[in-house]
Amino acid sequence: MKAASDSVVNKLIVLFFMDKMDVPMTESIIMEACYYKNTWLEYMDCVQSLNLLIEAGFIYKTVRDNTTYYSITSDGRACLSLFYSRIPASIRSEITDFVKENRAMYRRKQEYSTSYRLNPDKTYTCTLKIVDYMKTTVDIKLNVENKEIAKAVASKWQSKAAEIYAMLHEQLVD
Repeated sequence: MKAASDSVVNKLIVLFFMDKMDVPMTESIIMEACYYKNTWLEYMDCVQSLNLLIEAGFIYKTVRDNTTYYSITSDGRACLSLFYSRIPASIRSEITDFVKENRAMYRRKQEYSTSYRLNPDKTYTCTLKIVDYMKTTVDIKLNVENKEIAKAVASKWQSKAAEIYAMLHEQLVD
């Protein structure tokens, strides 16, 4: 669907998407969904809508591990329920379908984070985290021999984090 040009509709689209996702999201995830992967909004309209929704108290920001997350407020949900019908039905349908297909992937992207850094001895430290909303559940630091291994560990973490967490929990807690 072509990007909306009405400022009110733009804000409602952002609120609708955030309501459907029902998890705190980074700006990059909101932009990816609303602009890069879909054409619900133009880039600048999306940025402006986020800022206006924050000013109006319909979205709030929280910071965790130097990353800003956006969430819809109860006032944002109330506003959306009043003006829901102003969003074109085709866009509502696209958003609903997109969220059904991608919610789990976006949640994993945010919940399973990874990074790596070079150490003075030329090895690398991989930092692997599982973050459940606003608290860190697992924070593992793993030293590896080289950058290729660090990249491989980072790549595998997204698909293996839940399994590793379950194994750790079973072995250490149960």
